[in-house]
Amino acid sequence: MILELKRIFLNENESLSVKTELDMSGDTVGRGPVPEKLVADIKVSNHAGMVVFEADVRFRCHCVCDRCCEPFDKDFAYRLNHILVTELPEDSGDDYIEAPDYMLDTDVLLRDDILLELPSKFLCKDSCKGLCPKCGKNLNEGECGCVKQEGHPAFAALSKLLEE
Repeated sequence: MILELKRIFLNENESLSVKTELDMSGDTVGRGPVPEKLVADIKVSNHAGMVVFEADVRFRCHCVCDRCCEPFDKDFAYRLNHILVTELPEDSGDDYIEAPDYMLDTDVLLRDDILLELPSKFLCKDSCKGLCPKCGKNLNEGECGCVKQEGHPAFAALSKLLEE
């Protein structure tokens, strides 16, 4: 969605609120595509000459646990904030978002923000025990009966020295 923001930039205390949907079905999140459209409540407002972009984003995603490889659904909700400018200063870094000609493509901005906010590891639950490294059994379903190895195998020779 392209927002035309000239009225917001030129008038103090002016604001604009919109609700939009973003299709991220082509993006991969948690080893799978985002199956539903994302819902975003967007508000752009001018406070004392500073134009602020705020978005509340909600979506559900089908994920695969990075420890036990089980599929699960997870709800995400993010609050995104940016300061908008019509032209970026030279030393701005990532502090501002440029809206050239008072136009802002919210789809690109929201997609980039969401992909940066997502966790690097997707877990079905914080206490997930994962898979047995020997037999591959899901340890959330119970113990597997494999003999647990004490210490790292690379240090086995050192433990023999301690026994002597």
